[in-house]
Amino acid sequence: MADATTRTRPLVAITVLASCGLLVSLVQTMVVPLLPQFPQLMSVSPSTASWLITANLIAGAVSAPMLGRLGDMYGKRRMLLVALGMVGVGSLLGAIAPNIAVLLAGRVLQGTAFGVIALGMSLMRDVLPPDRVGSGVGLMSSSLGFGGAIGLPITGVVAQFASWRWLFAGAAVFAVVQILLVRKLVPESSLRGGGRFDMVGAVGISIALVCLLLGISKGNEWGWTSPLVLGLFVAALVVGLAWGRYELRGRNPLIDLRVAARPAVLWTNVATVMIGFAMFTGFVLATQILQAPEATGYGFGLSLIVAGLVLLPMGGSMVVFSQVSATLSRLRGPRTTLVVGTLLLGTGNLAFATLPANLGLLIAASTTTAVGAALSYSALPLLIMRAVPESETAAANSLNTLMRQLGTSSCTAVATAVTTASVMTLDGGAVLPSSFAYTTAFVAAGCAGLVAMVIVFLTPAPLASDAQERPADLAPATR
Repeated sequence: MADATTRTRPLVAITVLASCGLLVSLVQTMVVPLLPQFPQLMSVSPSTASWLITANLIAGAVSAPMLGRLGDMYGKRRMLLVALGMVGVGSLLGAIAPNIAVLLAGRVLQGTAFGVIALGMSLMRDVLPPDRVGSGVGLMSSSLGFGGAIGLPITGVVAQFASWRWLFAGAAVFAVVQILLVRKLVPESSLRGGGRFDMVGAVGISIALVCLLLGISKGNEWGWTSPLVLGLFVAALVVGLAWGRYELRGRNPLIDLRVAARPAVLWTNVATVMIGFAMFTGFVLATQILQAPEATGYGFGLSLIVAGLVLLPMGGSMVVFSQVSATLSRLRGPRTTLVVGTLLLGTGNLAFATLPANLGLLIAASTTTAVGAALSYSALPLLIMRAVPESETAAANSLNTLMRQLGTSSCTAVATAVTTASVMTLDGGAVLPSSFAYTTAFVAAGCAGLVAMVIVFLTPAPLASDAQERPADLAPATR
């Protein structure tokens, strides 16, 4: 690790790896604003078009822990390049897709982007000077929010003035540029975890996650009490328990559940699910409110492009406060940073639920939520890396990334259920969610943020023996 550090230009490496996070967020959100148009564009039903989101989510959840483990075994930079390559191939397939099947295949390959974040953060720990790890991790975390914020206006402009295929073509070019930059400017980590890849464990967790996330993402469409959805949840539980038993007995487990069960890791991951829920609610529903007609009593009637521009302060604040997060974590410890961040997440969402329909107040509430997300997402990896051995950082961060996705997918399911259960009909016949639906969703998100704050506050600090050779800025905080 020392050789890598001496060859690394910290600012260059941080910039390159953080820009990988920007690619990830753009790939995740690029089809969301266009989803209502894909049934007509590809001559398919709306339920089929919704698989462009579902397939990407499931592929990402399945690939993230595998890429993390392979990164610990064979090199984090190597697996980062593999993930970026798959994102590039998937984006190219999307750009030339003649039908929905090829487009779905492209979205599945793009799903490997979920592993990029965990690999990039773990690589920072290995190759950066100790005093730069916190700021690097913070900037890479914030790039997710910034990419999501700028993704909306970019998608709107492209959709209005050019073909949607240019979005995929641009992502393919972006991925190729990232591959070249990582190969040229980011060194490989010298740390290796060794062992053999746990194929049985990989298959087991894949089946469990596919059943769980498919049930969550399709529950509203198929019916939460339908035999299919209930069967998926039962299968996820049974396979998950069997997988956990196998992993505990394995000599080279895909995920070391004994490490994952340490209180500092376990409860941080539980809080991560709630943080993902609280963060994504503001991101998704604020856009819908901005574009809703003024006749609803809560909407502002903005176009997709203007709505995206209004939300740009969310992305900008995440970049700025990622550096504030690094400083606060260095001075007071990442747990303090996470407590402040979750408090702001809860407060921002509750403000959404209670404030009157005013554009300035909405921007203030969304910015508060974004600041909370920046502080929280920057501190989470630092807490995880403090509590695990260096040889397992990629796998541990991948598991934490998976917890984020469980939170965001749960948010999507809950938001969809609430906004379809309580609706209003306008004079022209349009059926839209009622203001009560949005209030309920934001109250739930606010409570999730505050519960996460309590969990983090009560979680014990990791023991000194939990991680070996911990960098200075990852050492247990004294406060």
